[in-house]
Amino acid sequence: MPVIAIIGAGPGLGAAVARKFGSEGFSVALISRDQSKLDGLAAELEAGGLTARGYAADVREPAALEDALARAAAELGPITALQYSPLPSRDYLKPVLDLTPELALEALRFSALGLIHAVRAVLPAMREAGDGSVILINGGTSVKARAGFAGTSVAFPAESAYGEMLHDALEDEGVRVRQLVIPGGIPQLDLPNGIDDVAARIWELHAEPGEFRTMLIPLEDGRE
Repeated sequence: MPVIAIIGAGPGLGAAVARKFGSEGFSVALISRDQSKLDGLAAELEAGGLTARGYAADVREPAALEDALARAAAELGPITALQYSPLPSRDYLKPVLDLTPELALEALRFSALGLIHAVRAVLPAMREAGDGSVILINGGTSVKARAGFAGTSVAFPAESAYGEMLHDALEDEGVRVRQLVIPGGIPQLDLPNGIDDVAARIWELHAEPGEFRTMLIPLEDGRE
């Protein structure tokens, strides 16, 4: 059975993606910092007939993140799809004049370095299988910097650059690397089916090769 690992899993987008991929026959590995919340979400998904497990890890702690992915692969099977979508701290949304080197480094660890560690943990199995996907979920500051969101304006572009390079390096190996940019908060986007429409778009990014970046809506229609 194929497996999706959702890094940054929560009751909103993470749960919607878990339901979508689960309906397509995937087992689901849920990864975030709070084991009790993960266990609750996994229980809800399993009550709906899906296979789901929670693995607590902080993306800023490489050993913990790599261990969580290794445990998920050992229990559920090799990771077929990786979604990297941890929710940035509000500290990363401070004005640029308040951005310290220490905070910038933490934001980079959270976004870019966390992704690199996660990819290196799952990519060997994907390349061996000749199939898989890595999906980045980012806000609008991955495309256009905003002085009021300094941390993500520094870190998201670094994450995006790594993802785009992976896309180019792996496109002939059957491993798809895609990015979905979501400007603004999902509840404010007025989608016909709400968050389930976003999950459906993410499924399409996993299932079909294509350009690296996809905008959920035009950047000028969003706020961040």
